Amino acid sequence: MPAWTIDEEPVTGTGVDELMAQYFREMGLRVLGRPVTEGELRRVIDEDPHSGLGPPDGTFLVARDAGGEILGYAGVRLLPGVPATAELKRMFVRPAGRGAGLGRGLLRAVEAAARRLGASRIVCETNTELTEARALYTAHGYRETGPYDGHGKAEHWYAKPLGEGAARG
Repeated sequence: MPAWTIDEEPVTGTGVDELMAQYFREMGLRVLGRPVTEGELRRVIDEDPHSGLGPPDGTFLVARDAGGEILGYAGVRLLPGVPATAELKRMFVRPAGRGAGLGRGLLRAVEAAARRLGASRIVCETNTELTEARALYTAHGYRETGPYDGHGKAEHWYAKPLGEGAARG
């Protein structure tokens, strides 16, 4: 039995902006090779807001340990103008949650949420430096594909049909 729970929570909830800042700070270190400035942090959130990760076209999932501490999170949203396609956004496992299968758990929960939103396909994007994410996606049936309309800084794009239980579009 996992040592965490994964539930839908409001993306506008208390502390979410700080969690997103933690995500972007780590991405800056890993992708840019340096700390991001506060100005860069504000700019990236303004350019790619997480407000779409809530109803009616999205969901934000939070993994918590038995004491209620957030171990990780992920969002999913329907892509505007792309029939029956959802996008995985902001999947992040904090250091305290790494190494115990939480990434797999979040990915499965995101796929189930995408199906509930009516998607029959899910896409995501990432960077070369995020080798753990790329390995996780590949191990779970995601295949590299061409770019889609996401943010302009990705280097790898993935897609996966959602299979049984997925909406038909």
